[in-house]
Amino acid sequence: MIAPADLPQTIPIFPLPGALLLPRARLPLHIFEPRYLAMLDDALKTPHRLIGMVQPRQIPGSAQKKLHSIGCAGRISAFSETEDGRYMITLHGVSRFRLLREVTGFAPYSQGDVQWDGFERDLGQVEHDAGFERACFMSLLGRYFDEMGLSTDWDNLKDAEDELLINSLSMLCPFQPEDKQALLEAPTLTTRRETLVALIEFALRGGPDEEMMQ
Repeated sequence: MIAPADLPQTIPIFPLPGALLLPRARLPLHIFEPRYLAMLDDALKTPHRLIGMVQPRQIPGSAQKKLHSIGCAGRISAFSETEDGRYMITLHGVSRFRLLREVTGFAPYSQGDVQWDGFERDLGQVEHDAGFERACFMSLLGRYFDEMGLSTDWDNLKDAEDELLINSLSMLCPFQPEDKQALLEAPTLTTRRETLVALIEFALRGGPDEEMMQ
């Protein structure tokens, strides 16, 4: 566990659209670009081994992109190197952060000055969702997986703790990047579950103007 006082003010930033990392969840990544190989090497030399995952977003009316203001930092918990110099790594979600400013010019990759205030619960205990109606949720989820042609280990899903179930589905379901960002920014597990349900229901409708599929 990382204590709040141990969280650094500046961390390397990995901008990757559609990639969602949540606290206490695990995200596998394949690193092969030279600048991100350098980022990984530098992160492994630090005591915290943190990398900040942030989604880029399109600037309206422009071809340029900028980073969302909220991301999630993960600690490198596993890595292996291939014969051709690439890395397979796993990030273990530690805490969300607010990106104050990008820091460029000192490394081939971006870094960010970040603020951890407001996300103290991310460093706490596993969250529970007191209002979670699992049977109804699993029924809705089954319809969604059928519609999307997805498969999963239903026995493990049924037995998973609330946080593991909701966060894993938030990370794995094929939602749009902005929808993933909404799931990231949800302040509580209950809010994230409500957002997840809304996204699933929207997908089942096929759009805002169609009737709910039965």
